[in-house]
Amino acid sequence: MAMLSSTWKCTIAAALWLSAIAPGSAETLKVVGTGDGLDMLRALAALYRAEEGGDVTLPASIGSGGGIAAVAAGTEKLARVARALKDTERAAGLEATPIAEVPSAFFVHAGVGIDGLSAAQVADIFSGRITNWSEVGGPDLKIRVVRREDADSTLQVLRSSMPGWDTLEFTPKSKTAVTTQDAIETVRTVEGAIGFGPFSASLAPDTTVLKIDGRFPTDPGYPSAVRLTLVFKKDAATPDVKEFVDFARSDRGMRLMAAYGAVPARE
Repeated sequence: MAMLSSTWKCTIAAALWLSAIAPGSAETLKVVGTGDGLDMLRALAALYRAEEGGDVTLPASIGSGGGIAAVAAGTEKLARVARALKDTERAAGLEATPIAEVPSAFFVHAGVGIDGLSAAQVADIFSGRITNWSEVGGPDLKIRVVRREDADSTLQVLRSSMPGWDTLEFTPKSKTAVTTQDAIETVRTVEGAIGFGPFSASLAPDTTVLKIDGRFPTDPGYPSAVRLTLVFKKDAATPDVKEFVDFARSDRGMRLMAAYGAVPARE
């Protein structure tokens, strides 16, 4: 599994420490929305605060839709989003600036003891056709499927890109996680569990991120990724919003996100 380099670990740790002791501004910019890539975006915010002095925080997930609704209503100024804006949202004056492509990942409890599956095996596991890890080269252990709600951005990407997922019906014995963090924590703690979500360095060491058809999520040719964007109202974008968006798209921001396994997006 790809890991952060020691240099970036030190850089991020220093940024988090400096952001904790730096004096706050009169108003904190809250970036609300999806749980996808949350640890990466929090590190980005810490680096921004340490280097630029801006006061930015990323609360727990309220979903892409929740972030968009908050910005549209004017209760928040900036959202983190893992789906495309709808025509009606664009017509309401919302603008999305892409910052990174985050690969989707399948991950399993550390005790499962395998590091890869075929795309067909993954589909069979989540549909309930394969129910024991011994059927795919693992131990004699019941598979515990952790899924996401139908509107989840990673699930939507999987349905459009992974073989067999366009019409896949989840096993009725699966557990539905309501956030990315819930999915990760369930897989970490439930023996035999498998789940999916945006790839992140934080998935290690307590879970195993699987190769699919021999490709790790950060390898060329891996079939599935979520596009992260920052969403704001064009006619209400304050200087702190513009500064943070510009920082996310700067060389410093792009290098940090690449260190987390994301593919920076400038277009």
